[in-house]
Amino acid sequence: MTDVLPVIDMEPLFDGSDERIYVAAEIAAACEAHGFFYLVGHRIPPDILRDLGVESRRFFALPEAEKMAIAMSRGGRAWRGYFPVGGELTSGRPDLKEGLYLGTELAADHPRVRAGMPLHGANLWSARPAGLQRAATGYIRAATAAAAALMEGVSLSLGLTPDYFARTYSGDPTVLFRIFHYPARSPAKVDWRESWGVAEHTDYGLLTLLAQDRHGGLQVKTPGGWIEAPPIEGALVCNIGDMLERLSGGRFRSTPHRVRNVSGQDRLSFPLFFDPDFQAPMRPLPIAAVDTARIDVDRAERWDRASVHSFEGTYGDYLLGKVAKVFPHLIETALGAEGT
Repeated sequence: MTDVLPVIDMEPLFDGSDERIYVAAEIAAACEAHGFFYLVGHRIPPDILRDLGVESRRFFALPEAEKMAIAMSRGGRAWRGYFPVGGELTSGRPDLKEGLYLGTELAADHPRVRAGMPLHGANLWSARPAGLQRAATGYIRAATAAAAALMEGVSLSLGLTPDYFARTYSGDPTVLFRIFHYPARSPAKVDWRESWGVAEHTDYGLLTLLAQDRHGGLQVKTPGGWIEAPPIEGALVCNIGDMLERLSGGRFRSTPHRVRNVSGQDRLSFPLFFDPDFQAPMRPLPIAAVDTARIDVDRAERWDRASVHSFEGTYGDYLLGKVAKVFPHLIETALGAEGT
């Protein structure tokens, strides 16, 4: 039988009802089995998603020179802006996608911006289309609220108080948002052994909320092999990241995934990363224990032969180490010595 990802209705997490405990149990089962699941009841209005898709397509249809006016090289330490097809690496391979990097909007006088903290600052916006900033900002706000509510469910799923993660790891969460465009390609003209929309990888932080258009292409690695995660109308895809695996002592798994765009159509996807505070130490939960055997198993199972359980430091340390591999041509000029 083909493995499928579960669908979880997160609505009870917003109102504090007793039904939260049942949602938490579903979250625990999904995170232990797949590290991936669909979310409904997320309270992101359909018109926000619709407008985001319309405005994003208008942006990517602009001439390359106009998009490059807000290139990531202009974003400085905030690490925001546009990159062209092939401008981002995953597992050392150029991705067959272009994209726009956004995040929490911080003014120049914000303490973290004044301190020069990497990945904090202002977004870069193109003059056209005029509606993209409004649509993207509205989506970031709604998706961040959904992610915060979901993290309360994650806390409950681990037998903790609902506010445990917010108090301990994500009081000031690192919220990053991406708008990705995968140009249409003919399967007959692409060697998929070498070229992917996005190659096999895991996400870095706590959890990712993904909205995708109707064309699909996301694949998830399971014990039985790779499975498709096709779009479901009105649902988001959620997956957990490396640091939630580390914090849970390996009980919840950060599952490898990839994208292969073979529909013959352009594809859009909208991942929002809801991650720990940049300065939070990534120490496992008191209830989590990881032994050397778990670290060895982790290294053997991962494609990169690394282990999230051997990491020591803050989330910012972990994130910058990953960013340096994604955009090696920008890391020195944009982030300086802290990004090496």
